[in-house]
Amino acid sequence: MRVLIIEDEFHAAKRLRELVVGIRPNFEIISVLDSISSCLKWFGENDAPDLIFQDIQLGDGLSFEIFKHREVNGPIVFTTAFDEY
Repeated sequence: MRVLIIEDEFHAAKRLRELVVGIRPNFEIISVLDSISSCLKWFGENDAPDLIFQDIQLGDGLSFEIFKHREVNGPIVFTTAFDEY
């Protein structure tokens, strides 16, 4: 399974990668992206992942903005430290 991680905090992204690979060694982390702009570029140049782990609040805005510009199919697991989401 091809997994995309969208997380702007380095240590959180690293820990999430470790957890995913530790629990599911056959999962492939295909990329770790840290901004809306990098996500839009990535989705324009790559095939869709099978699963996305996505932080909500990124440095350049809320990650929901991605869906206004790109159609994203497949499961998304939202990861956030903010209880308002």
